[in-house]
Amino acid sequence: MSNYSVRLISKAHVLLALLLLFAASAMAQTPSPTPVNPATLPPGQEQLPPPTAPPGSNVTTPVLQPTPTTPVIQEPQLPNFPDVQARPVPPLPDLTRVGVLSTNVVPLSMNDAIRKALQNNNDIEVARDDVRYNEQVLRSLYGVYQPVFSVTPQIIKNITPQQSSLGGSGTSGTTSTTIFNLSPSLTKVFEKGGGTYTVSFANSRTNTSSSFSLINPYYSSNLSLQIAQPLLRNRSIDANRHSIRVQKKHLEQTDSDFRQKTIAIISQVQAAYWNLVFALRNQQNQLDSLNLARQNMRNIEAQISAGAKAPLDRAQVQTDIATREANLFVATQSVSVAENTLKQLMLRDPSASEWSAELTPTDSPSFDLSPVDLRAALDDARKSRPELRRLNRQNEINAVDIEYYRTEHLPQMDIVSTVATTGLAGSAVTLPAGTLVPLISGNPATNANAFLLQQIKNIQTAQGLPLAVVPNVAAPGAPPNLIGGYGQDLTNLFGFKTRNITAGVTISFPLHNRTAEANLAGARIQREQLDASYRSQDQAIEMDVRNAAQAVDTAQKRVVASRLARESAEQQLAGEQKLYEVGRSTTFLLLQRQNELTAARTNELQAQTDYNKALADLQRATGSTLRVNSVTVENPNKP
Repeated sequence: MSNYSVRLISKAHVLLALLLLFAASAMAQTPSPTPVNPATLPPGQEQLPPPTAPPGSNVTTPVLQPTPTTPVIQEPQLPNFPDVQARPVPPLPDLTRVGVLSTNVVPLSMNDAIRKALQNNNDIEVARDDVRYNEQVLRSLYGVYQPVFSVTPQIIKNITPQQSSLGGSGTSGTTSTTIFNLSPSLTKVFEKGGGTYTVSFANSRTNTSSSFSLINPYYSSNLSLQIAQPLLRNRSIDANRHSIRVQKKHLEQTDSDFRQKTIAIISQVQAAYWNLVFALRNQQNQLDSLNLARQNMRNIEAQISAGAKAPLDRAQVQTDIATREANLFVATQSVSVAENTLKQLMLRDPSASEWSAELTPTDSPSFDLSPVDLRAALDDARKSRPELRRLNRQNEINAVDIEYYRTEHLPQMDIVSTVATTGLAGSAVTLPAGTLVPLISGNPATNANAFLLQQIKNIQTAQGLPLAVVPNVAAPGAPPNLIGGYGQDLTNLFGFKTRNITAGVTISFPLHNRTAEANLAGARIQREQLDASYRSQDQAIEMDVRNAAQAVDTAQKRVVASRLARESAEQQLAGEQKLYEVGRSTTFLLLQRQNELTAARTNELQAQTDYNKALADLQRATGSTLRVNSVTVENPNKP
């Protein structure tokens, strides 16, 4: 028998009992006469006062009996319930996200996300460019040790007036000289020892009108080697080598910074990836909860149509549907936030087409109950954390500074020496054919130079002495080894018959070297400061690793606890549904159990996500992110 039939019969029985009770009460009462108003009676029927008996006589008053009445018994009628029409279930809400195309679905694994971030992330590119820039700075500092070749071609034209006949001008009063110079040189600074070596090769061709020149034109060359070698200050380290050694450490520091930035970006990608996984799974969880509420709406409508539930239960279910829709919208918003965070880490610029794509993670959260080895994690962190490597490089820079400033206290003592050889050759000065030359003892005066020859000729002409006509002959007095061209000049040069050797020592030192003393004292203060910084960073790493290890341990326990809570919530909901089906529970309690199960599932998903994020953070804290994710960072290039 249905609930409706039971309720109808019960109502009929109650109504019949009330009617019987009313009839019994009417039969048990005695009606009293109703007084009549005399004014309402017709004439002749006025009510007379009762007669008065004479004194001494007995009067008997008659007793009036009520007329019995028969009660009217009505037949019971069925209650009149209003017709209730079933209301339709509200449609599913629109979950379309702004700027995301549902047709552009991109599956994405964790490795793919890390690879794209390493290729496209702008912060990593900035850190990478820092390394490249410091490589170029180091290469530029090494340029001081590159050989420097220089050459100076010149042409010089001099016309000089002469105030004396001894200037070689003859009767013109001027001498004209044309010189062509070509002087290449090669200078090299050596890194070991700090010495500077210069090889110069000077060449010139001179053409002069001086009558004193035995050869004209003539070539002259000079080959020299100049050496400046420090003995005390600047021998083991100088300003150039100090800058280079410091820049090498700066380059290693930028490499550590790049590794640190890479580790940080990978950790952020891992956290963003798992946040997206959680957001999508939580969205599905909220959607399942909404679908369950919609099914409750269908069941309630059927029960209300059958009369088993009051219409008030519909409002309760509708309120629950609206609440779960709001939770679903919040979950959808979380999906967009998590997805955009991951895209920002992976994409290079805002115009990338992937911004409108819908990312679908393909990796699922993992779970392992293995405990964390705290001691091994701390040892790994002290070996691999880039922050400690950077401080170690800074300590090495400080050691280089101290070494350099110590040598600045020494006096400067440099060996300065020069070894040079000289060559000279040219064409002999000739007398034109038919030139009259004086005869001395019957022989032409060919042993005098042109100037003296001209003077003798003038004297002999004035005195009427005889002159002789001679053919082209060389001017007297030019040695044979100087007669020739540029080849003879080089022959004389490399013959080392003419040379110049200079050797000496340059010594200098300041009387009060306060600059070097102050620099050295400052470097020692920086060493103490770096020691304190290292201890502080070591403590920070200790705290970071311990917190990360505790986070992993707590996340493990949360996963276990939330899993038990979810299983208990499932059992409670199953029991509440059975009670509801037999009428021993209410719609409110059923909806409450469903909401508790949804919250328990969300907590379990959050715990699993937090566990995987805690593992990624432990990798960052120990500096093992690159190794665990198989990321190789090449060492910077050094000249």
